[in-house]
Amino acid sequence: MTFSNNRINKSPNKQPRGPRISYIYSFKLEHMNTFGRIFRIHIFGESHGTSVGVTIDGCPPGIPLNESDFNKDLERRKSGAKGTTPRTESDKPEIISGWFDGHTTGAPLTTIFRNENTRSKDYSALKKTPRPGHADFVAQQKYKGFADYRGGGHFSGRLTLGLVSAGVVAKKVLENITIEAKLIEAGGKSDIEKAIDEAIETNDSIGGVIECKVNGLPVGLGEPFFDSVESMISHITFAIPAIKGIEFGSGFKAPKMTGREHNDDILDENGKTSTNNAGGINGGITNGNELIFRVAVKPTSSISTEQETYNFEKQEVEILKIEGRHDRCIALRVPPVLEAAAAIALADLMLIRKAYL
Repeated sequence: MTFSNNRINKSPNKQPRGPRISYIYSFKLEHMNTFGRIFRIHIFGESHGTSVGVTIDGCPPGIPLNESDFNKDLERRKSGAKGTTPRTESDKPEIISGWFDGHTTGAPLTTIFRNENTRSKDYSALKKTPRPGHADFVAQQKYKGFADYRGGGHFSGRLTLGLVSAGVVAKKVLENITIEAKLIEAGGKSDIEKAIDEAIETNDSIGGVIECKVNGLPVGLGEPFFDSVESMISHITFAIPAIKGIEFGSGFKAPKMTGREHNDDILDENGKTSTNNAGGINGGITNGNELIFRVAVKPTSSISTEQETYNFEKQEVEILKIEGRHDRCIALRVPPVLEAAAAIALADLMLIRKAYL
């Protein structure tokens, strides 16, 4: 949020009589879909619109980049595997600005993805009968009935394509730093395949836990108080649809430990520790050890099982049976998105740190 002229424009409107003075505050809202200070990303699009994509501002010039560089992470995010939606898209990236002769130019870098395989009719009833657990109801309320409800609109997991593509560029900014995320639990089970089979058999959906590890980080990334490493990663991570929780290092096990159990003994001048309960972060700043965090992904809201919802047209509660193509376990497709989110946050912090040097 910014105020016009970088301050509140306060215009007293004095009444001709009486002691009361009313003030008119003029301000404008912006950057609701933007993240970052130097490495700034702007997400746009809707699930069934023409396209979705991302613009990166502050991307350094001269980074080698080709459209084929996106393939690996985009393929990992794609649907088609057991437990994911049967909706398949080519997900072919089109770089339309900020790129020339195989390198970034330093101008805003924009990548778009065309939506090609949509079935909007499957969602026609959701404006009057919103899905429990989804953003249908709040989106229509917030945007006064004008929100695009097809496929979840701007609230769809399809917009994570923009995050993944920005993450590919962010990983190049981070150079020799490795980021790896994997699904370690689904439906409360470590046997992920069994959990998926059960979800398919019961015609329901399940959530999962994803663990992300980052290695090669220098000591000193992070800008406490409010731009600590945990704050930045958590901020962008909660922008990923379906994320409901996050923990770093020992996380929620920490309250059950003593200080002696939780403290990580420092072993050398580089800050290497014997354990890593801190998750590679002290005081909001990277300490040179492995950065490790985990996120909780909720079950997909769109399920074929009958549910109850309010029909705003009939003004009564009724049974809802959702049509369309949906994931049984969206957590299966989140690891590359989580890697991208971490990379974007860390790339921004890296460029902020370089500004000090």
